[in-house]
Amino acid sequence: MRPAVLDTDVVSFLFKDDSRAQIYLPRLENQPWLISFMTEAELEQWGLLANWGAKRVEWLRLFLGRFVIVRSSRDLVLRWAEVMVAARRSGRRIEIADAVIGSPGERSPRRRHNRNRCPCPTAYPPSARSWPP
Repeated sequence: MRPAVLDTDVVSFLFKDDSRAQIYLPRLENQPWLISFMTEAELEQWGLLANWGAKRVEWLRLFLGRFVIVRSSRDLVLRWAEVMVAARRSGRRIEIADAVIGSPGERSPRRRHNRNRCPCPTAYPPSARSWPP
């Protein structure tokens, strides 16, 4: 079972029970969900900017508990640099945070899921349907 690295947008769709989450869920079933520490930071920022109350922040943190969070490491730092250089050399622009989010999935044969690269249609695993409570 290969893990899936999820982009911040996809995680926010899942958290909000947004209809766009249905696009990704069939491909995410029966595999561990990974997020970068950068995705975790962006989601925390989201709550602060929106002035969420303590209960909503608690829901977010409980929700994030279902993900494996890939922490920074020397290997990740080097992989981030490689991703940034490869994008620049190919003439493609990539945001700094997106390179951090994408880096965990680039070295190994993991699937990376983000809103810009999507194949697939519907189905909620029962555990994803109830968030936020």
